[in-house]
Order: sequence, then structure tokens, then C-alpha cells
Amino acid sequence: MAKVKIAGTWAGVLEVELDNWTVPMLREEVAKRSNCEPGSINLICAGRVLKDGDGSENLTQLGVKNNAKILASRVSAQEGKSLGQELMAESERAQRLARVKAAATALSKRHADGSLPIEDFNIVLEDQSGKKVQMGSETDQRAIMMGLMLHTNAKQLLKAQNYQDALEVLTMGEEAFSLCDPKVIELVDNPSILQIDMVWCYFMLRDINWLSVAGIRLEKAREGLERAHGKDSSRVRLLQEGRYPERALYLRLELLEGVVAYHSGRVEKSMKVLTSAQEKFTQLQVPDESLSLVMSMGFRERDAKRALRMSNQDVSSAVDFLVEQKAKRAQKREDDIQRRDEIKEQKKYGTTPLKKAVDVEKLNQLVSIGFEKELAAEALRRNENDSEKALDDLTNPETNSSIQQHLESRKSKRQRQAVDASVEALVRMGFDRSLAVEALQGGGAMDQAIRRLLSGQAPNPTNAADQSEAIPAVDANNNSQSDAATDIANSLASMLDNQNGQVEVPSTSSNASERDAEMESELAEELAQADAFTDYDIEVTKEGEAISEYLALLNSAGTK
Repeated sequence: MAKVKIAGTWAGVLEVELDNWTVPMLREEVAKRSNCEPGSINLICAGRVLKDGDGSENLTQLGVKNNAKILASRVSAQEGKSLGQELMAESERAQRLARVKAAATALSKRHADGSLPIEDFNIVLEDQSGKKVQMGSETDQRAIMMGLMLHTNAKQLLKAQNYQDALEVLTMGEEAFSLCDPKVIELVDNPSILQIDMVWCYFMLRDINWLSVAGIRLEKAREGLERAHGKDSSRVRLLQEGRYPERALYLRLELLEGVVAYHSGRVEKSMKVLTSAQEKFTQLQVPDESLSLVMSMGFRERDAKRALRMSNQDVSSAVDFLVEQKAKRAQKREDDIQRRDEIKEQKKYGTTPLKKAVDVEKLNQLVSIGFEKELAAEALRRNENDSEKALDDLTNPETNSSIQQHLESRKSKRQRQAVDASVEALVRMGFDRSLAVEALQGGGAMDQAIRRLLSGQAPNPTNAADQSEAIPAVDANNNSQSDAATDIANSLASMLDNQNGQVEVPSTSSNASERDAEMESELAEELAQADAFTDYDIEVTKEGEAISEYLALLNSAGTK
């Protein structure tokens, strides 16, 4: 009789006849001791999944030896779906993944090349302090933006424990990052974190077939993190004023390195890195007293836990961090409002010949030296935001005069368009066209024009057949005629404003009608909810369980 050491759903030693026992027999025995069905157990030995085959091969033929270590894990309940359900779910899944990639591609293209945003927000690259950064060329900017959007989306899938879809989106993100110049991105830790997240998906899916690839990915991740964080995270410690935001990330990295080492037969390395991971897990446990104290100051439990973990359980440092983060969020809200106002202003100026928006920073620089804003904006627009050429045009009397004439012509044209639109709106309400023109020529706001029409002309019966409920008639003998006219005028003007607000502004993008606004909004919202520490914010419960499981497996094998 030979012995095999089992860990996972059940831990212990089984006596087996290697030449007679088959995988189904071993699985049934493990399942019986694990109190579950045999079909829900996976067996892994020496980095390979033990499969039933035709049932004729014994354990010896499959390479199982005396004192072999076998990991038993439960199969996901998802594997119990019917074939029809699986096919339908796979089709929906493929469509959603395609939408995610297309939306990330479109957003990164629009927001990296300086085009006038279709939305009322801008996506920009920032460092951990929240400062806007310009990284490499336009292609580099686009690649990094797309990679970050896809990585952020994958993080949401990881939280939902949808590891298969998360892995697909992470693969897209890896492809996006690969389009960036390595020198530009070498001090950014996001691609390295993405590698760790991919291996975490392999682990949670119990996909042992990725073992060799997992090892390569983890090596790349560790090298990239050392470049970005400095040796022993010295750069992070300096930037974060002695805090430890990266500890949970390194815990996950060491756990995965330990798992790969174990299944590759490198038990000493596995024990070393898993022991280190266990030490980090202990350091990340938040004392109830500290948590209660921080929460008593008005902070949410999740935020308080994160701050204490980052601050090495120091309550004072954790509170300082939370106050700093609150101030940064408030500042970000103000910046977002300011940026929305800037986008509205940019839309007023139009786009350059290459369909770029007028650069607000360069515009403000020209205004600061005394040029009228609309004039400076037009000079920048004509010259593709080249400040020097714009300045030359503004200081050239002849060119300056030409620009002013163009602006006057454009202003008159817009005014005519506005009047025409107002006339059409009044006609749709049932007023006579000629009277509507006269009323608008009288000057004032739209409600004043409507008041003139109501006091001197009832709606045209032909055009107003369907408006009888929307525009009640005014009784000339009613002493409250003036008040009623005013109320009606205000109501109609408000109606007109709402209608105008619903009119779609022509997009600067030829593909605007084809954009997936729903998915783009979802990706943008995920980015908005994230902060500089989101990638490090890992709830380490599952990691702790896995560390204990593999250390028990190593100890049962007698590893010292």
C-alpha cells in the first residue's frame, strides 16, 4: 500500500493501491471525506489536473507516486449549467466584452487626441497626488488611457467574482498597455498590477494549465513593481509619508508566487514566500478598538479599515489620511465643475481644422496679456492651438481686423439662426408666423414675445388644433387678463427652453451616432469612482485562507 497526502477540501493521508486505483476511485474517496459529491471535486497533482479518461489508467500510469501531494478543490457551481444556458450566456458575454473594448477604444481616442468632448467631462491622466500628467506621444496617452479603463472595469468584475470575464478584459488591457512606449510606462505600476490580477484569476478559476505562464507573469510584475516603487518600496514610502498602501498588493503577489512554486516542486521557495505573505496578512488585521475609534469620528467602516491598514494601524496617521482624502475629493468635485464649464465654453468656440478643441490653458495665457477672449480663441482655433502663430495673428493689425470681421459675421449668423429657431417654435405653438416675427423684433426675452402675442393675438385655430390644452384662451373681460397672460407666457417660454435643451448638438465626431453611450458612461463612472489607492485596496480574506491552505499542505509534507 502507498500513501498520498491530500489537502484542500479535506486534509489527511490516504492509503491507496497505486497500481489498482483509478482517478474516479480516488475522487470518490476524497469526496466522501469532504462531504460532497464526487463530480464537484477536482484533483491536482504535480501541477496537473487528474482526469478520469476512460477509467482504464491507474494512478501509477498517471505519474502518482508514494507520498505524492494532491490538492483537492471544489468545482464551481457554474459548471452545472445546461448546454443551452451556457451557449446563450456565452453569446451575451461575448457581446458585452466586445462592447467594453469598443467603448474603451472610442473614449481613449476622443480624450487623448484633444478632440472636443461629446460628453461634459474629460478623461485625463493623473499621478497619485491628483496632478495632471502628460505621458509620451498621443499614441502613448491613448494606450495608457485605454489600458486603465479596461483594468478598472476588470476590477469591478473581480469584485463580483466573475473571474472568467475579468480575465478577458485584463487581456484586452494588457494588449492596450503593450502599445505604449516601454520607456514611457516603466515607472507606472498599473501594468504590473494587471499581471498580478491576471494570475489571481487563474488561481480563483483553479486553472492549473496556466502554471508556466503564471510564473512568467509574476516575474514581470515583481520587476515592474521594483522599477516603479523602488527597492523595498522606498519610493512609495517617501511619496506616501511613511504609509504602506502597497502591502496588500505584495501579499497577493507573494501568495501567488508561493502557489506557483509549490506546484512546480520548489517547496523551499514556496514556504519562504508564503511565510512572508502570512506575516503581511497578520499586519493587515485591523484591531476592533482602532476601527471603532476611527469610525466614532464619522468615517465609514470601509474607509477606516483602508486607512488603518495603510497607516500600519496608527490611528492618528489613519485619521490624517482620511481628512486629506476628503479634502482631495472636495477639490476634485470643484475641478470637475470647472472642467464642465470649460467644455461648454470650448463648444462655443468650435473646433480647429483638425477637429481639435481650443486649448483652454493657452487661451487663458493670451487673455492674461490683454487680448479679448473670443478674439484669442478664434486665433488659436485657426492655428491648431499654436500659441506663437496665434500671437502673430493677434498682433498683426490686418489679420486681427480680419478675425474680428469673421467673429461679427459669425455672431450675426448665430443670432439669425436663434431668431429663426424661435419663430419656428412659436409657429409650432400655434401663433401666426408674421406676428411671431413682429413680436420677436420687439426685443426682450422669449417670455416677453409670447406675452405680446397673447395680449394682441390668439393662437391661429388651424395650427393650434392640438394645442387647446397646452395654451388656454385668455378671457378679454377677465380683470386678471394681464396676470394670466404672464403666467401663460412664462409657461410657454419654459416649455420652449425644455425643447431647446433636448435638441442634440451636432457632434464633432463622424462616428458619434454609432457610439455606445451606455457602455461609455459605465466605464467613465467606474473611473470617476476610483482613486489613487484603488489598485492597492484589496480585501485579503480569500488570500488569508489560501495562505493557510498551502502552508498546511507544505507542513503535512514535512517541509521545514
